[in-house]
Amino acid sequence: MIVALVSALAAETPAIKIELAHGTEREQRTKDALQRLFGTYDLKKYTFTKQVSVEEGAMNHAFPVLTLNVRFWASPDDLLSSYLHEQLHWHLRDREARQRYAVAELRRLYPTVPVGLPQAADTEISTYGHLIDCYLEILADRELLGPTRAAAVIAGKTNYTWIYSTVLRDEDRIGSIINRYELRVK
Repeated sequence: MIVALVSALAAETPAIKIELAHGTEREQRTKDALQRLFGTYDLKKYTFTKQVSVEEGAMNHAFPVLTLNVRFWASPDDLLSSYLHEQLHWHLRDREARQRYAVAELRRLYPTVPVGLPQAADTEISTYGHLIDCYLEILADRELLGPTRAAAVIAGKTNYTWIYSTVLRDEDRIGSIINRYELRVK
Protein backbone atom coordinates (compact mmCIF):
# COMPACT_ATOMS: atom_id res chain seq x y z
CA MET A 1 0.00 0.00 0.00
CA ILE A 2 2.81 2.42 0.86
CA VAL A 3 4.53 1.64 -2.44
CA ALA A 4 1.30 2.41 -4.29
CA LEU A 5 0.94 5.72 -2.42
CA VAL A 6 4.53 6.76 -3.15
CA SER A 7 4.10 5.76 -6.79
CA ALA A 8 0.90 7.79 -7.02
CA LEU A 9 2.60 10.85 -5.51
CA ALA A 10 5.59 10.52 -7.79
CA ALA A 11 3.25 10.34 -10.75
CA GLU A 12 1.85 13.74 -9.73
CA THR A 13 5.22 15.51 -9.65
CA PRO A 14 6.29 16.53 -13.16
CA ALA A 15 9.60 15.19 -14.44
CA ILE A 16 12.38 17.51 -13.33
CA LYS A 17 15.74 17.51 -15.09
CA ILE A 18 18.53 17.85 -12.53
CA GLU A 19 22.00 18.71 -13.77
CA LEU A 20 25.19 18.71 -11.72
CA ALA A 21 27.48 21.70 -12.28
CA HIS A 22 30.73 19.91 -11.41
CA GLY A 23 29.76 16.30 -10.74
CA THR A 24 31.03 16.35 -7.16
CA GLU A 25 29.95 13.78 -4.59
CA ARG A 26 27.98 16.41 -2.63
CA GLU A 27 26.21 17.54 -5.81
CA GLN A 28 25.25 13.92 -6.51
CA ARG A 29 24.00 13.48 -2.93
CA THR A 30 21.90 16.63 -3.28
CA LYS A 31 20.47 15.38 -6.58
CA ASP A 32 19.62 12.03 -4.97
CA ALA A 33 17.97 13.82 -2.04
CA LEU A 34 15.93 15.99 -4.43
CA GLN A 35 14.80 12.94 -6.36
CA ARG A 36 13.65 11.34 -3.09
CA LEU A 37 11.66 14.50 -2.33
CA PHE A 38 10.08 14.36 -5.80
CA GLY A 39 9.04 10.79 -5.04
CA THR A 40 7.69 11.66 -1.60
CA TYR A 41 5.72 14.87 -2.19
CA ASP A 42 3.22 15.90 -4.82
CA LEU A 43 4.97 19.00 -6.12
CA LYS A 44 2.91 19.51 -9.26
CA LYS A 45 1.30 22.62 -7.80
CA TYR A 46 4.73 24.09 -7.03
CA THR A 47 6.55 23.24 -10.25
CA PHE A 48 7.03 26.24 -12.51
CA THR A 49 10.35 25.30 -14.09
CA LYS A 50 11.43 21.75 -14.79
CA GLN A 51 15.16 22.42 -14.97
CA VAL A 52 17.32 22.40 -11.84
CA SER A 53 21.05 22.73 -11.44
CA VAL A 54 22.93 21.63 -8.33
CA GLU A 55 26.15 23.54 -7.82
CA GLU A 56 28.53 23.21 -4.91
CA GLY A 57 29.67 26.66 -3.80
CA ALA A 58 26.78 28.51 -5.45
CA MET A 59 24.14 30.59 -3.73
CA ASN A 60 20.63 29.35 -4.34
CA HIS A 61 18.94 31.34 -7.09
CA ALA A 62 15.99 31.02 -9.43
CA PHE A 63 17.17 32.55 -12.70
CA PRO A 64 18.14 31.88 -15.39
CA VAL A 65 18.13 28.26 -14.17
CA LEU A 66 16.87 27.24 -10.73
CA THR A 67 20.13 26.50 -8.91
CA LEU A 68 20.54 24.92 -5.51
CA ASN A 69 23.72 24.59 -3.50
CA VAL A 70 24.62 21.39 -1.63
CA ARG A 71 24.11 22.76 1.88
CA PHE A 72 20.94 20.80 2.69
CA TRP A 73 21.61 17.44 1.03
CA ALA A 74 21.27 15.72 4.42
CA SER A 75 18.30 17.80 5.62
CA PRO A 76 15.26 16.95 3.48
CA ASP A 77 12.93 19.53 5.05
CA ASP A 78 15.42 22.37 4.51
CA LEU A 79 16.17 21.19 0.98
CA LEU A 80 12.47 21.07 0.15
CA SER A 81 11.92 24.57 1.55
CA SER A 82 14.86 25.95 -0.47
CA TYR A 83 13.58 24.26 -3.62
CA LEU A 84 10.08 25.68 -3.07
CA HIS A 85 11.48 29.16 -2.43
CA GLU A 86 13.25 29.18 -5.80
CA GLN A 87 10.29 27.65 -7.66
CA LEU A 88 8.05 30.36 -6.19
CA HIS A 89 10.23 33.03 -7.78
CA TRP A 90 9.22 31.50 -11.13
CA HIS A 91 5.56 31.61 -10.08
CA LEU A 92 5.88 35.30 -9.23
CA ARG A 93 7.80 36.13 -12.40
CA ASP A 94 4.75 35.00 -14.35
CA ARG A 95 2.66 37.48 -12.32
CA GLU A 96 5.02 40.43 -12.55
CA ALA A 97 2.42 43.20 -12.91
CA ARG A 98 0.39 41.98 -9.93
CA GLN A 99 3.55 41.59 -7.90
CA ARG A 100 4.50 45.21 -8.63
CA TYR A 101 1.17 46.38 -7.19
CA ALA A 102 1.68 44.22 -4.11
CA VAL A 103 5.20 45.58 -3.67
CA ALA A 104 3.82 49.14 -3.84
CA GLU A 105 1.49 48.32 -0.93
CA LEU A 106 4.30 46.65 0.99
CA ARG A 107 6.39 49.82 0.55
CA ARG A 108 3.61 51.80 2.24
CA LEU A 109 3.37 49.21 5.02
CA TYR A 110 7.17 49.06 5.48
CA PRO A 111 8.62 52.39 4.25
CA THR A 112 12.12 51.40 5.40
CA VAL A 113 13.47 47.90 4.92
CA PRO A 114 16.92 46.44 5.46
CA VAL A 115 19.12 45.56 2.51
CA GLY A 116 21.76 42.84 2.49
CA LEU A 117 22.34 39.48 4.08
CA PRO A 118 21.64 38.08 6.57
CA GLN A 119 18.59 40.24 7.24
CA ALA A 120 17.31 40.86 3.75
CA ALA A 121 17.89 40.60 0.03
CA ASP A 122 20.58 42.40 -1.94
CA THR A 123 18.39 45.35 -3.01
CA GLU A 124 15.42 47.17 -1.54
CA ILE A 125 13.10 46.02 -4.32
CA SER A 126 14.27 42.43 -3.87
CA THR A 127 13.59 42.66 -0.13
CA TYR A 128 9.99 43.70 -0.86
CA GLY A 129 9.63 40.92 -3.42
CA HIS A 130 10.99 38.42 -0.91
CA LEU A 131 8.29 39.37 1.58
CA ILE A 132 5.90 37.85 -0.97
CA ASP A 133 8.08 34.89 -1.94
CA CYS A 134 8.86 33.96 1.66
CA TYR A 135 5.19 34.26 2.64
CA LEU A 136 4.30 31.80 -0.13
CA GLU A 137 7.21 29.56 0.88
CA ILE A 138 5.95 29.38 4.46
CA LEU A 139 2.47 28.42 3.22
CA ALA A 140 3.94 25.72 0.97
CA ASP A 141 6.14 24.41 3.78
CA ARG A 142 3.13 24.16 6.08
CA GLU A 143 1.07 22.41 3.43
CA LEU A 144 3.74 19.83 2.62
CA LEU A 145 5.59 19.41 5.93
CA GLY A 146 2.89 20.27 8.42
CA PRO A 147 2.96 23.24 10.81
CA THR A 148 5.51 21.86 13.30
CA ARG A 149 8.18 20.83 10.79
CA ALA A 150 7.59 24.00 8.74
CA ALA A 151 8.07 26.15 11.85
CA ALA A 152 11.36 24.35 12.58
CA VAL A 153 12.60 24.96 9.03
CA ILE A 154 11.73 28.66 9.13
CA ALA A 155 13.22 29.08 12.62
CA GLY A 156 16.49 27.63 11.31
CA LYS A 157 16.84 30.08 8.43
CA THR A 158 20.07 32.08 8.62
CA ASN A 159 19.41 34.38 5.64
CA TYR A 160 16.51 36.77 5.17
CA THR A 161 16.02 36.83 8.93
CA TRP A 162 14.19 40.18 8.93
CA ILE A 163 12.01 39.04 6.04
CA TYR A 164 10.94 35.76 7.66
CA SER A 165 10.35 37.34 11.07
CA THR A 166 8.31 40.14 9.47
CA VAL A 167 6.21 37.67 7.49
CA LEU A 168 5.50 35.61 10.62
CA ARG A 169 4.72 38.71 12.72
CA ASP A 170 2.48 40.35 10.10
CA GLU A 171 1.22 37.27 8.32
CA ASP A 172 -2.40 38.39 8.13
CA ARG A 173 -1.56 41.84 6.74
CA ILE A 174 0.90 40.49 4.17
CA GLY A 175 -1.51 37.68 3.30
CA SER A 176 -4.31 40.12 2.59
CA ILE A 177 -2.07 41.99 0.12
CA ILE A 178 -1.09 38.75 -1.58
CA ASN A 179 -4.74 37.71 -1.77
CA ARG A 180 -5.80 41.09 -3.18
CA TYR A 181 -3.38 40.71 -6.08
CA GLU A 182 -4.07 36.98 -6.54
CA LEU A 183 -0.46 35.91 -6.00
CA ARG A 184 -1.16 32.69 -4.11
CA VAL A 185 -0.37 29.37 -5.68
CA LYS A 186 -3.58 27.59 -6.55
